[in-house]
Amino acid sequence: MTPSRIGAVLGPTNTGKTHYAIERMLAYRSGIIGLPLRLLAREVYDRIVKARGPSVVALVTGEERIVPPRAAYWVCTVEAMPEMDADFLAIDEIQLCADPERGHVFTDRLLRARGRYETLFLGSETMGPAIRSLVPEAETMRRDRLSTLSYAGSKKLSRMPERSAIVGFSVDSVYAIAELIRRQKGGAAVVMGALSPRTRNAQVEMYQNGDVDYLVATDAIGMGLNLDIGHVAFSSLVKFDGHKMRHLAPDELAQIAGRAGRHRTNGSFGVTGEAPPLDEEVIEAIENHQFRPVTRLFWRNSDLQFGSLKRLIQTLESRTNNPWLGRVRESDDLAALKSLAADPVMQSRAHDGSSVRLLWDVCRLPDFRGIGRGEHADMVGQIFAHLQDRGRIPDDWFAKRIERIDRTDGDIDALSKRLAYIRTWTYVAQRRGWVGDESHWREITRGVEDRLSDALHGALTQRFVDRRTSVLARRLKQKEVMVAEVTDNGDVTVEGEFVGRLEGFRFRADKANGPDEAKTLRQAADKALAPQFHLRADRFYNAPDTEIDVTEQGGLMWGASAVGKLVSGADPFKPQVVAYVDEEAGTEITDKVKRRLQHFIDRKIAATQEPLLALGADEALTGQAKGFAYRMVENFGIIPRGEVADEVRALDQEARGALRKHGIRFGQFTVFMPALLKPAPTRIRLVLWALSKGLQEFPETPPPGLVTVPATRGAAPGYYAMAGYRAAGERAIRIDMLERLADMLRDRDSKGGFEAVPDMLSITGLTLEQFAELMSGLGYRAEKGERPKAKPAKAAAAPQEDVPGETPDTTPPAPEGPDVPGNTPPETPDQPETPGITPPDAPEQPDLPNETPEAPRAAGQCPRQPHGRAGHRARSRARRSARRHARSRPRARARRDARQRPARGHPGRHPDGNPAGHHRRGRDRACDARGDRRGRGGRDGDLLYLHMGRARAAPGR
Repeated sequence: MTPSRIGAVLGPTNTGKTHYAIERMLAYRSGIIGLPLRLLAREVYDRIVKARGPSVVALVTGEERIVPPRAAYWVCTVEAMPEMDADFLAIDEIQLCADPERGHVFTDRLLRARGRYETLFLGSETMGPAIRSLVPEAETMRRDRLSTLSYAGSKKLSRMPERSAIVGFSVDSVYAIAELIRRQKGGAAVVMGALSPRTRNAQVEMYQNGDVDYLVATDAIGMGLNLDIGHVAFSSLVKFDGHKMRHLAPDELAQIAGRAGRHRTNGSFGVTGEAPPLDEEVIEAIENHQFRPVTRLFWRNSDLQFGSLKRLIQTLESRTNNPWLGRVRESDDLAALKSLAADPVMQSRAHDGSSVRLLWDVCRLPDFRGIGRGEHADMVGQIFAHLQDRGRIPDDWFAKRIERIDRTDGDIDALSKRLAYIRTWTYVAQRRGWVGDESHWREITRGVEDRLSDALHGALTQRFVDRRTSVLARRLKQKEVMVAEVTDNGDVTVEGEFVGRLEGFRFRADKANGPDEAKTLRQAADKALAPQFHLRADRFYNAPDTEIDVTEQGGLMWGASAVGKLVSGADPFKPQVVAYVDEEAGTEITDKVKRRLQHFIDRKIAATQEPLLALGADEALTGQAKGFAYRMVENFGIIPRGEVADEVRALDQEARGALRKHGIRFGQFTVFMPALLKPAPTRIRLVLWALSKGLQEFPETPPPGLVTVPATRGAAPGYYAMAGYRAAGERAIRIDMLERLADMLRDRDSKGGFEAVPDMLSITGLTLEQFAELMSGLGYRAEKGERPKAKPAKAAAAPQEDVPGETPDTTPPAPEGPDVPGNTPPETPDQPETPGITPPDAPEQPDLPNETPEAPRAAGQCPRQPHGRAGHRARSRARRSARRHARSRPRARARRDARQRPARGHPGRHPDGNPAGHHRRGRDRACDARGDRRGRGGRDGDLLYLHMGRARAAPGR
């Protein structure tokens, strides 16, 4: 038999040592390779399966066991390597013999593990002297690094280059760095030794595929993980080794930094965050791969004796005289054994060699949960008791522990804790003979671990990766055509990710967490929206005018999106258009949108200002008529008469007739065109006027339908005239209704004074006090008075003749409706006041005999009209009105019902929304220019006399 060849392949990282060992193993019919991490074992297993197929490749780790019947090649973690006879054997990262926690396992493999034909030890050059001393027959082979590794100094995270790995030495540090990178760079993948292979592979896949450009990891990446890393940055130079905080040695830093620059690509390393700069000696050692050799390996006796618990502990703690070997510190398995050996019950159970061997086998269960040695020992004792009593762990006991952690809710910490727990039960299920149906429980624990791994990957991705930014950044690098979709409400998605809103032809990017993310969103949107701009411009150009509108501030809207604004032009009736289009859309789109908006506003002005434009274009007008027409056009069709009084007087009848043909009305207060007072022409007129005046803020159009509106102080001069109103005191009145009021005042004695009548209040829709203020603003002086109160006629005791709208009175006087003149209800306690008003349009009733004693008059009741000249005129008007309405519409009952309904008035608007002057109930409710409580809020008996006085002149606004 050919003696086994032993070799040591030593060198820095990125020398292809693992790749060389895999090729050597596949050259034999069977082989076994031990690796330091479960993650790395899974990676090597996948590579060999790809080369030889899954039917001949086995994977054995503490928590995973895939062993096909014809397995020839075994990939294992070093602790899980079975003792078997294979043609080839290799141990990777042999320098871990110097690790205080796990070193004794690697040292045992160095001293005892051999392949039938070939044995290889792979690791750092620092192990050269130890291997030559402990295994003198080993042939040493040195391999040089395939790429250059150089120091790049300190860099901030915000300036970290892409394809970088940032290394932290605690979970909290890793999470904090990943969160910061997400905000600044869009996201990072997270790799830690505590992750399951499934979670780790999913995170690494994100990084390798370019979904993220940054990797945040613990020192687990230093153990042979082959990743596309260009730069490694240390966030700290100290770590907790399980017992104390200590500085990392140069060779430990080199092991991690060596992950940068794979194959022939050069790499760099440096520091970031609070980590201080590296010393020159350390930098030189890492760049030149020159480190102090290992002088002491950790060792534990492997020749154990199981006669008793005491004897087993003695053999585990025995020492060696070899100067290269030092006893390992107390490990978790030995601590659990000592704890259980101190228990009398356990001493009685483990009383012979087989029971002691079984107890030691159970004590080697790793403390994945990290719950403390005491609790871990208790769990080990329970498992041992079940195995000793029943020969296996009860299914119900095992199922309950798995069921507790079979949940995927919770945050990252909760999922990580459950994943650590399931690793314990996965390890138990992998042990031969510990559970009843091994394949069943292995499948169950594997399924729970996979679900928790997927949930943890999702939680890590959700917290530390901005998927939108990462996806868009990757597609931008690939320089591929990106697909954009725009919904009906303007939401823009690129490659399925929401990036912002398209408002008209301007893109509004979604809120970004930093400048880098904002830049990515904008670049992706600009690239993807180019065809969308052309499609939207074509649709806008062919849209009907009904889809476009102009606002009171001169803005141009397409639906709910602003697409432009108006600016003043050379002609007030031909404003220019500024289109709201992003520069990225191009000048072609901008010009097209601008042309469509110009066509719209030109047609809008032509339609709403048609009477005025026709006036200005009438070539038949000559002389003074033509000059006055020019003044009308110049003032947008409305001129206070005081400003053109002389010009109006100078117009002859022929000129006035020609102007009236165009709809011009020469009013007492204003010269205007009634057709231009409608809401649509008024809105456009105000916009054009504001543009011509160069106002920064355009005034609002008064609400349509109101006769009067509150007069705003500080309004721009000329605003009320352009709005179709005239300011008078605290209110402004519509100019056409003002002219109607002026017609009513024309035959009044303004100098001697006259009494306000109901029709005047009806036109304006104001209360008595508001009407007085309005007339004062027009130059009148208002004086309030009160009618003298007269006793009402007594009710007749004898039967009365039928009177329309009246009920015969056979009982003591009771309140009557307001339709019955002459009847006064007696005063009753807690009886609401009912004004005794005789509406002007009620039929005149004959006077009833006054035979009954006079009843007391209700409070606030309107007295009988006083005698004299004023009373005679009032009574005459009431009789004429009653006769007129009785002949035309004899519906007293309907009117009475209408009067009894409470009024819902608004200053300047009638209760039914009709303009003042078109609502009959306003006149019906008035009593000699008095508003009653139901409609106008006046007091019974109030009078208002108006006459021209020394009041200030009405402003010409």
